[in-house]
Amino acid sequence: MHSTDSQSEATVFDQHDGDQHGGHVDLKAELRALLGLAIPVALSEIGWMTMTIVDVIMVGKLGAAAIGAVGLGNAIYYAPAVFGIGLLLGLDTMVSRSWGARDYDECHRWLAQAIYIAIAFTPLLMLFITAARPLLTARGVDPVVGEYTRSYVGILNWGTFPLVVYGGFRRYLQGVGLVRPVTFALISANLVNLAGNWIFIYGKFGMPALGVNGSALSTVVSRIYMAAVLIYVAWRHERRRGHPLFAHWPAPDWNRIRTLLRLGVPAALQVILEMAAFGAVTILASHLSPVALATHEIALSCAAYTFMVPLGVSAAAAVAVGHAIGAGNPARARRAGWMAVGLGMGFMSLTAVAFLLFPRPIIEIYSRDGQILAMGVRILMLVAAFQIFDGCQTVATGALRGLGETRFPMLTNFVGYWLFGLPLGAVMCFRLKWGIQGLWLGLTVALIAIASVLLRRWQRASVHSPGRPDSRREQNVTV
Repeated sequence: MHSTDSQSEATVFDQHDGDQHGGHVDLKAELRALLGLAIPVALSEIGWMTMTIVDVIMVGKLGAAAIGAVGLGNAIYYAPAVFGIGLLLGLDTMVSRSWGARDYDECHRWLAQAIYIAIAFTPLLMLFITAARPLLTARGVDPVVGEYTRSYVGILNWGTFPLVVYGGFRRYLQGVGLVRPVTFALISANLVNLAGNWIFIYGKFGMPALGVNGSALSTVVSRIYMAAVLIYVAWRHERRRGHPLFAHWPAPDWNRIRTLLRLGVPAALQVILEMAAFGAVTILASHLSPVALATHEIALSCAAYTFMVPLGVSAAAAVAVGHAIGAGNPARARRAGWMAVGLGMGFMSLTAVAFLLFPRPIIEIYSRDGQILAMGVRILMLVAAFQIFDGCQTVATGALRGLGETRFPMLTNFVGYWLFGLPLGAVMCFRLKWGIQGLWLGLTVALIAIASVLLRRWQRASVHSPGRPDSRREQNVTV
């Protein structure tokens, strides 16, 4: 028995196994099914990034120091926090494969083990964030920016547990084909965050005007809301199939936890290496002028916003590939991965054109400061240059995750960003005196290299995946 919710959203993937049995392959139907997953998930990612952009916009009236503090605070906070979410990325592989094999109780068991991981790791993440806060806002950082940043991150840290729990339930729901509730949670959370920003930043309804701290408090409230929504949806889904979520909550299973960590740790490291690379650029930019830091934060927000669509397509690729592998159809898995790569690169081609044609109006959304506008227009040219490669590398990473391949993307990101792109950018920024443009040029070169390597890896792995011992071992876990 399966919930009607999941059937309504994802059963198209079950109906087209013709290539496995010598029959007809309906590419249009498979593309529609992929879009049915990708569009809601991409909208969810856009909703996620919109929360950060709204924070930057709403503190913009407080000045360049406030904008810089929110950017630097997010750079400090999000790398370790998203590492916690990344530990649960193994759910993409295991839940989607279990769903493709029609073992719905197995999906539930994987979710439970992911939540145990969240409970264990959250205190460590919070301690790390607390320790990093003073270290990364000390020497060389503008004193006002540093003071704002430390208080901002201190409040933001309290939202870490609901954020990680939200990540686990989201991966579970995506894996069983329930993607629209995730979109609803993110869109409605944006309204919660917008209202909270207005109330807490500027002191409405009798609240004190908390400034930058008010933005952090609003974000914490919205994260609690997001986690609560997804927990309710998962509970309703399990109840409808006659298997109440909490009445049949599994005990810790160390074999499953090890499997999730074997997949999740490399995936989490890959995510944190990428995020920390951009965070490191933000920290380096904080040693330039406040105007340069504010400009960098605006450009980063623009790049991150467009990145949310291929990131959503990447998650859909992981699920679609996992469904096909679970159903024993590697040919469909290959097609799903290639279609997803095409979707991601196609969208990013359009955003590159937009950045090239309309850089000034885009910057003016955030600030009308003349210095920021002049510098921002030049930086958006570089952002446009790496859009297609950014889309390619993230979708290829998701497709590989659907195959159970998480180590190679991690190593590729480490070499591309940390041994190549960041040192190159730092040299161009500080030694060659190219300023913020040098940092962004280093990122661009790194992304081109990473995308080329990962796309080649997907091309080879998708052909040979049915015979890979790792894939068989991770799919057939001994309970």
